[in-house]
This record gives sequence, structure tokens and C-alpha cells, in this order.
Amino acid sequence: MQNFVYSVPTKIIFGKDQVDVLADQIKEYGRKVLLAYGGGSIKRNGIYDRVTEILKENNIEFYELAGIEPNPDIESVREGVRICRENNIDFILAVGGGSTIDCSKVIAAGYYYDGDPWDLVSRKSPITKTLPLGVILTMSATGSEMNSGAVISNRETKQKLHIMHPNLLPKFSILDPSYTFTLPKEQTAAGIADIMSHTFESYFTLNDGAYLQDRFAESILKTCIRYGKIAYDEADNYEAKANIMWAAPNAINGLLMCGKNAIWSVHGIAQELTAYYGLTHGVALAILTPVWMEYVLDDERVDKFVEYGVNVWGIDSNKDKYQIAKEAIEKTREFFTSIGLPKSLSEVGIGEENLEKMAQDAIDDKGGVIGNFKPLYYDDVLEILRKAL
Repeated sequence: MQNFVYSVPTKIIFGKDQVDVLADQIKEYGRKVLLAYGGGSIKRNGIYDRVTEILKENNIEFYELAGIEPNPDIESVREGVRICRENNIDFILAVGGGSTIDCSKVIAAGYYYDGDPWDLVSRKSPITKTLPLGVILTMSATGSEMNSGAVISNRETKQKLHIMHPNLLPKFSILDPSYTFTLPKEQTAAGIADIMSHTFESYFTLNDGAYLQDRFAESILKTCIRYGKIAYDEADNYEAKANIMWAAPNAINGLLMCGKNAIWSVHGIAQELTAYYGLTHGVALAILTPVWMEYVLDDERVDKFVEYGVNVWGIDSNKDKYQIAKEAIEKTREFFTSIGLPKSLSEVGIGEENLEKMAQDAIDDKGGVIGNFKPLYYDDVLEILRKAL
């Protein structure tokens, strides 16, 4: 196991009606708030009314940034920075899922940067200081409520980039599983695929001796498998939604990466499908993950797939190694299908027209090679995309 430092100081406030503590949490940091959210769902399901009621009752002044898009665009960040500066905002409250949170994180950083916030995303300039940020989560997926990362798109340049900085960690996150009851089924499914993919990216490594971390990862995967179909079928099943909601941040808050050298693979390819086609991130991951698994399976890596098949799926360990591995991969694909996710790019209307461009962009973004479980180069990425058709 490698050396590591682990620190995630975000306060998690979990459970029913925990929004009642919102005002006290905000007052620790400020009294002029940017309320950031996406579409109209938080107004339809009553969360918006409850949040604004709390802010008004406690004389907390607030301004709104509405309409943050899925796969948030840098234009929304720019608008948020403008609102914050014009109104001397001292705290950002993100109400929504990962897209709203990620956008809010970069707004928080952009507030103290004199140039274009895209400079921060593209790492032309460093993040030095940020506004404090709080979260009310409405979708279990990205884990952004408990990590220091953000992903922002630039639709003009067809880029989707990831940044990380300790200052981007939320000060607190309120996680009420009942706030996910009104999510469309397809968003619930995409979120589950995202959680599992985050876990896979940390889990599939070679010979690192991080035994405990792999058992943590397997428990998250088994939780998604145990409760994912229930959460998909029964929108108001609190137990299922609660377990999925708690699995999400633990899949990507750094715990599974401790002591490991895990350079992610599938995410580096999937981001191009979002950048070029606007494909939902979790859908892209569900399509690509089994294809990637089949592509990287070989004599050096088969034992890891056996570990996965036996420990997560309960496959008989006495079977042939490759039989176990292939069965585990097929079970992964079947699980995604069981929650309504597509198996191929053609099912979502994507053909061969941009495969070469996407493969090149993916490689260029990662400095020529993607991942390290089995390093992927241009020809590898292109072949995986072709096999995903």
C-alpha cells in the first residue's frame, strides 16, 4: 500500500427533514447567499419553497442563479460570478445534483479570480481562494457533495474538463433521501451507473496491496446492485434511496483511492461523448464500462476480474478464471440493462461520424495515454468506441 493523506472536512447532515438546520449552517459563513439550482424541478417538488422560506425567516439575503444545465457550461459559471460580484455574495448554496454543485464550486473559485474562470478549469491559472459553499443534494450520482472536484463543459470548444482543489470542498452537505423521490427513473439509473463507475475506477488496479480499500469498493458495488433496481422501480423507497445516496459520496471522496495508484480509464473516454453529443454522463459510462472490461481482460488482469466476479457477484470460485471474468462482465452489462440503461451507442443515436475525433481528443486531454490498469492509447480508445457501437 502506498503512502497517503486523507482529509474530507465536509460536514454531512443526513436524513429526513435535515434542511431545518440550514440557516444555522449558513450563518457560520455569511448572510448574503447565491442560491444556485438547475431546472424547475426544485420548484415543482417544494424544495425551493422550503429553502427560500428558511432564508427569509432568518433574514438571509439571497440572489438566484437558475437554469444550470446538465454537464454545466462555463457560461453558467461566468453568470454566477457576475451575480456574486455585483451583490457582494459571501456564501453559495447549491441545491441540486452534481451539475449544480460543480458549477457552484467553480463560481466560488472564479469570484476571486480577475480573469475568465475557464482559465481555472483549463489550469492556465491556479485556484487560490474560494467563497464558502453549502449543498442541499437532490440526486445521488457524482459525489460532488463530498469531494474537491468539479467538471465543467465548454460547448464552444467541445471540451469537458475536470479540476480539483481542496478549497472546492463544500463546508456542509444536507442529504435527505426523500429529496430524490421525484427524480425521473432515467436519472436515478444514470446516477447509479455513475456511482458504480467511480468505484470501478478505483477498484481495478494491479498489485497495490490495498486490501481494505478493495473491500470498501466491493461493499459499495454490492449496495448499488442490492438497492439499485429497487430505487429504480420504487421511487419513494426510503431505504433504497438512502443507501444509494450514502454510497455516492463514499465512491469518490478519496477513501477508495487511499494507498492506490489509480488513474481513471472509462471516464476519460466517456467525457467526449458528453462534449460532442451531450450524452448523459452516467449513460455513457454504462455503455462503455462493460466494453472496456472486455477490452482490457487478459492474462495479467484476469485475476482482478475473478476477484470482482467472486466477491461482488458471488460467482463460483471453482470455475475457470476466464469463465468467471466473462460472466462478471456480462452480469455488469445485464444489471445496467435491468435499470433501463442502453447497451450501445447506436441505441442513443451515435454513429461512427466522430469516433476518430473523440478518440484523439480523449488522448490529447490526458497527455497521450488514458488510465493505468491497462494503459490506453489512441488505437485502443478508438477500438473501444467502435466496439461500443
